[in-house]
Amino acid sequence: MAQIAPDSLLPLEVYARERNAYRARVIAHKKLRTVHVGGHVTLLFEDELTVRYQVQEMLRIERIFEEEGIRGELEAYNPLIPDGANWKATMLIEYPEAEERRRRLAELKGIEDRTWVGVEGFARVYAIADEDMERENEEKTSAVHFVRFELDRAMRDALKQGAGLAVGVDHPNYRSSVAVAPEVRQSLAGDLA
Repeated sequence: MAQIAPDSLLPLEVYARERNAYRARVIAHKKLRTVHVGGHVTLLFEDELTVRYQVQEMLRIERIFEEEGIRGELEAYNPLIPDGANWKATMLIEYPEAEERRRRLAELKGIEDRTWVGVEGFARVYAIADEDMERENEEKTSAVHFVRFELDRAMRDALKQGAGLAVGVDHPNYRSSVAVAPEVRQSLAGDLA
């Protein structure tokens, strides 16, 4: 997949004018890329549009308009774009109440490594997690992880031909899986070369 080039980004003043419409488009797009696994884990599968939106938002929030700053943001975010042989996702562990969240994050150490995708007819593919930095410590895991799922050619071909897809977690303290809705599966299959 192509990386986002600095000159393809909207200047801050143009983005400010178009932001509401752009944001609405991205929110609708993310619905086709979001998978809830049980009540507390959500995977948002990233692509060029979701990453471009995040970069534009960061540039806006931080008021970054100089070339060096823009390149820095792109260096941080471009690695989240899948390359045609994989999916990359932001994994969110969500517990709204602070004390429960603290307790559960301590119980869920290693959950990011026990998260998987399953293409119908093939073995599960477990996540490669947090390649940018360690997000877990001795006491707890993070509420946010960045995961990658590498798919071989046969899996990619099967998905493009309509094979079913499931996503799950098989951590000892959190077990859940879900069959991915056809429209989400189709959106994700579009990422594959």
